[in-house]
Amino acid sequence: MMLEWIRFAISAVLLILGLCSFAAAVLGAYRFGFVMNRLHAAGIGDTAGIFLVVASLVVAEGLTADALKLIVLVFFLWFTSPVSTHFLGQVEYYTNPLLRKYVKKGGLPGFLRRTGSADEGKAAVPAQPKGEKDAAD
Repeated sequence: MMLEWIRFAISAVLLILGLCSFAAAVLGAYRFGFVMNRLHAAGIGDTAGIFLVVASLVVAEGLTADALKLIVLVFFLWFTSPVSTHFLGQVEYYTNPLLRKYVKKGGLPGFLRRTGSADEGKAAVPAQPKGEKDAAD
């Protein structure tokens, strides 16, 4: 009886931590202005969240065939999530001319800013160094 309560407590703590990780990923994807920062927040949050939620389910279930299937599911998601995040990063690189310009010059500037306010819904781009003109000018 006591062992079941301990398993329940561990499972509940892992589930709450996993849900907090997902919430932090959503908040990071919403708050960050630059697309690459959003990808990073979402990628880290979903990797940690998936691990913690499935670990909670494995602890609650015990060592059974269903737990083994959940562990295989985690490995599958750990291999596919970074690939999709990398693909989205490449899409941003090839569709954002300012990003390519900075990468070709040797890297991004230290600070990135959002163009326009959040209400305008404009895409986030890297800040331009002082004295340089935009390609559209």
